[in-house]
This record gives sequence, C-alpha cells and structure tokens, in this order.
Amino acid sequence: MQVLKVGNQTFRGEDPGLQEALQQVHGTKIRPRCMCRGAGIEMYVAKVHGRFLAKRMPDTGPEHAPTCESYEPPAELSGLGEVLGTAILESPEDGTTTLKLGFSLSKGTRPAPEQPVGLGERDTAKTDGSKLTLRGLLHYLWDQAKFTNWSPAMKGKRNWPVLRKYLMQAADGKVAKRYSMNDLLYVPEPFVLDKKLEIAQRRMSHIMKVASPAGGAKRMMILLGEVKEFAPARYGHKVVIKHVPDMPFMMAEDIFRRMNKRFEDIIGLHNALDGTKLIMIGTFSYSNAGVASIEEAALMLVTENWIPIDHAFDKMLLDALVQGDYYFIKGLKYNLTQARPLACVVLTHLQQGATAMYIVPPGASEEYLGAVNDVITASKIPSWLWVAGSDAMPPLPPAVPPIA
Repeated sequence: MQVLKVGNQTFRGEDPGLQEALQQVHGTKIRPRCMCRGAGIEMYVAKVHGRFLAKRMPDTGPEHAPTCESYEPPAELSGLGEVLGTAILESPEDGTTTLKLGFSLSKGTRPAPEQPVGLGERDTAKTDGSKLTLRGLLHYLWDQAKFTNWSPAMKGKRNWPVLRKYLMQAADGKVAKRYSMNDLLYVPEPFVLDKKLEIAQRRMSHIMKVASPAGGAKRMMILLGEVKEFAPARYGHKVVIKHVPDMPFMMAEDIFRRMNKRFEDIIGLHNALDGTKLIMIGTFSYSNAGVASIEEAALMLVTENWIPIDHAFDKMLLDALVQGDYYFIKGLKYNLTQARPLACVVLTHLQQGATAMYIVPPGASEEYLGAVNDVITASKIPSWLWVAGSDAMPPLPPAVPPIA
C-alpha cells in the first residue's frame, strides 16, 4: 500500500482525505512525497477523469522501492530508455505528456509512397528514438495502463472492459500532433447486443469528431483492439476486431501482404499457442461512404493474462511466474529491434530486492549473447539468465507470499 506525505499530513492508499489534500496542492509548487524510501521521493499531482492522482516525477521510477506501485525498472532495461525525454516529453508543471509520433495521421489527396507496415522494426540494430513508432506507441500505452505489471491478485480479473478502461485512462493527459490522445485513439467499447445501436452511435460520434476533412486532407485515427480474424474481401482484405462485429476495417492487398511478412513470427505464434490474443494498433481513415481503411498497422501478441510476449520461451517463463505467485514487470522494446537484448521481466517483491530476468532465444548469435552479458554487467540489478534451447530453465528465485 502506497504511503503519501502531502504537506504535513500522511495518507495511506485510498484514505478519504487524500483527494482533498491533493486538490489543495494541485497547480502549486508543493510536491507530495512517496514514503516508500527514507525521507520520501517527490511526486507531482495530475487530474485524471475528475480525480487527483500523485504520479511519479520523470526519471524517478527506479528510485522507488521495488514493492512500491510507483516503481519502474531502470530505463536501460527496456526500450523506454531510448524514447523517454525525446519521443515522450513529460511535464510535471501541468501534468501533460507530449508524444512525438513517427507516423502520419493525415491522408492527402495524392497517393502516399509505399512504406513499411508498423515502423517498429528495421533490418539494422539502430532505431530512431526521437519519435514513437506505432509499436512504440502501443507499448507505451500498455505500460502506462500497467498491463505489463503482474501480481497474484490480478488472476482472473483482466478482461476487455478492464483493459479499455485503463487504456483510456493511460491516454488521458497525452497530446500528439496538437490533438488529445483521447480524441485520436479508438478503443472499442465492449459489445452488447441489445445496445448495438447506442454503441454504434457513440462510435460514429467519436470517429467523425476527428476523421473529418481538413484542408484537403483527411485526418486519421488510431485503432487499438483485439483481432478476431483477417478475412478476404472483394478487393483486398478486411480485419474484424472483437467487439466491433458491425464495422470491418478494410486493408489493401499490399498493406496486408507487408503486414504478414513483417509480423510472420507473431502471427505464427498466435496460431500455435492456445489462449494467446493478437492485439492490433493501426492508423485508419474513414471515407465519406462510411468505410474504415487501415493505412498502417503493427501487431503484438499477449498471453491469456494480456501480458505481451515475443516468443514461446517468453510465455514459458511468464506461465511459471504466474503459477508461482510472483510479482513482476514485463519489459517492452518500444522502438528497438529484436537485435537489442533487454530484460524479459523484472521481479519486484523478492527478499533480495528486484531481479532482472533475461532469455537468450535458440539460434541467437555469439554477438547477441555477448550483448546480453554486457547489459547484465552494466546493470546494478541482480540477474537471472536462461539460454533457451541449450539449457533447461534455471530455478526461479524464491517467491515471497502474496500480499493479502
């Protein structure tokens, strides 16, 4: 339970007086302090959906205790380190975050040149950290919604309504290309048959608020949803998103072909592993005839607990951790390529403190293994290493009992 000190008062968790205390210091220079360590760590106050929240200051996540809800692994252990402060600019002064996007949100009257689908992976190990790719944005929203965090208390409590709620909260206070992310982002609300017309009207109202003609170009929106199926259409293909059965998203043949090539491994893994879910983020345009068309897309595979994975060995480790009642944070690559090794997860609630867990997938080169060892050597966090394919999974660190 987080303990906050606001002025001379101390509050625990959802103490009834905390909201009033945070409201009083909101917009002032008074900083609440999280008391997870020593004299406390400065926070700032943001207003989200009418509530006042104490949020961690930029670059202070690792300063918090690993058991604190404000803890964040060191940025160098995930792809966040490359984009934080460049593509992601946090402002504690007004509680807003500016996102610099590396993809277009407008569709001109001229045909656009062919571009790779989902600019999150290139053939080289170097990527541009100054702007978020589509995959980078998806990873950021997933991180902000804390679906990379896991505790034993979360078992059986994650579903699409819960995800949508926290993804929309994650988008709150974020600005991209001068627009609120809440306006740009379309996350389907849960489908209810007897409320089908109401849901469709709310969807159209949301889409048309942004995707209307502007200066000869049409603005596009960002779709984030779970893929139900890809199906052939009369021309090209269509993507059916769960909870949106009455509105397929069209996809031109060339985009569909490039997407399948770029995300071949993820799609194959989804077909092979029962219980996994395929998440799509994509920009889409909406025509005057009422047709939604995907312009650029990226895919992410998640477990039945909605935790992202890159390969089957990721899932084996996550399954063992979930079954063993561990607390952990899943690392995400953001803009980085698969050639850059990062911690798979960071265990948090251990007697020895946080522990970073690394997986070397089968077929990895000696250079990759050397790069993993370099990351481990440079990190101040104790490590656990599994060279998958040649070694059995090493014993897991002793777990602590779940917090009541």
